[in-house]
Amino acid sequence: MGLLQQTQQQYYSGTVSFTGDGTTTIFTISTSATLFPNTFAGVNIVNSNIITYIDGSVHAQSFLDSLGVLTVNYDLNYTLADGWHLSFVTAPASGAIIKAVVDTSKYQDPGTGVIEDITPYQFTTLKDIINNFVIAYTGEDKIISKANRTDIQFHAMRALQELSFDTFKSTKSQEIEIPASLKMQLPHDYVNYVKLTFKDGNGIERVLYPAAKTSDPSAIKQNTDGTYGFDINDDGVNDTTELINPDNSDTWSSYKSNTTTPINTNNLNNNEEWDLSNKRYGLDPQYAQANGSFYINDNEGNIHFSSSLTGKTVTLKYISDSLGTDEEMQVHKLAEEAMYKHIMYALLSTRMNIPEQIVQRYKKERFAETRKAKLRLSNIKLEEITQILRGKSKFIKH
Repeated sequence: MGLLQQTQQQYYSGTVSFTGDGTTTIFTISTSATLFPNTFAGVNIVNSNIITYIDGSVHAQSFLDSLGVLTVNYDLNYTLADGWHLSFVTAPASGAIIKAVVDTSKYQDPGTGVIEDITPYQFTTLKDIINNFVIAYTGEDKIISKANRTDIQFHAMRALQELSFDTFKSTKSQEIEIPASLKMQLPHDYVNYVKLTFKDGNGIERVLYPAAKTSDPSAIKQNTDGTYGFDINDDGVNDTTELINPDNSDTWSSYKSNTTTPINTNNLNNNEEWDLSNKRYGLDPQYAQANGSFYINDNEGNIHFSSSLTGKTVTLKYISDSLGTDEEMQVHKLAEEAMYKHIMYALLSTRMNIPEQIVQRYKKERFAETRKAKLRLSNIKLEEITQILRGKSKFIKH
C-alpha cells in the first residue's frame, strides 16, 4: 500500500486566490466533493480549518457584536451547485484580493469516512516509528523477544529529544518588537538559543551578541543600615520572614539605562567606552559591533536587551526538544534508521543477561547512524560548496 493518500488536487488546493467585484458573494474553490473532509462544511459555523485574507489582512470568519451575539462573516461550505466554496455575507469590495487557506493536513477516506491527519511526506510520526519498531525489532527469533510498549515509547521520546539538539532541523523562531521594558519572554518550549538578530531598515538581519560581563542578579531589599528588610509596604512592621526580592536589580537598571551606540554611525566606541579612533588593531571582535547586546535570565525566563534595541524588531532562533506538541513529535525520514538504533541500544543496555558484545554492537550502530543522519540533514550541496570555494580562490590585491 502506498504512503500517499491525498490526490494531487487535494494537496495543491489548500490555497486559492480570487478577486472581488463588489457583488459576488460565492467563490468556488473546487467542484470535487472529496477535496476536504465533510466536517469542514457548514452554514453559520466557525471553522478553524480555514483562514481567509483580504488584501493581505486576516478577515475574521466571525465576531461578537455589542450584545454578545456571534455574527459570521463567511462560511466554507459544499453544495452540488457551487462545490466547495466561500460564501460571504457581504460581498468583498471590487478589486479586493481574496486568499483562502484551507487545512490540507486532514484527509477523509472516501470508503470508510475516517478522517486522518496527513504528515508531511518528508516526516514520519513518532507513533509510526514505535509501531514499526515493535513489528521489525521485537518478537520470536529476534534479539529482543518481547518488550513493553511503554518502555519503547519512553526510549523513543528520549531519542527524539537527543537527536533534536544537534541532528534534526529543529530550529524554531519568534519575532517580536522590543517593548520599553527591554525584556522578551522565552518561548515555553525553549531549550537553548541558536542566535538572536534584529531587522534593520533594509530587512537585513543583524546578529546580536551576548553581554558576557553583566547579568540580572536576584536583588534583596535592604534597610538604610544595610541589614535585610522584611517590611513589604514600608509601614515599619515586618510582613514576612522570607527575603524580599524587588523586580529589578540595580545591575539590570543600570544596564538598560545605558545608551549604546546606534548602528550605521562612524563612532567606533564600543560598550566598554574604549577610544578606538585610529586604534582598531587588537580590538576584541565581540565588542567590534554596534548592533546591540543581550543576556538571558534563565531563572525568570526572560531575555534582556540593551537600550539601543528599544522598538526594534528582534528575532529569536532557538531549539526545542520536539516533544512540545503532538505535531512536533515527528522524525525526518533521513534520520529514521538512527531512531531505531537509538531505541534498540537503549533497550539492550538496560536489560540483564544481554551479552556485552551485542550491547557494544548496537552502540556502534547507533553512533554510525546518527553520524549518517547528521550528514544527510546538513543539506550540503556540491554546487553551493563549489561557489564558496571559487570565492576562496580569488587573489586579494592590496
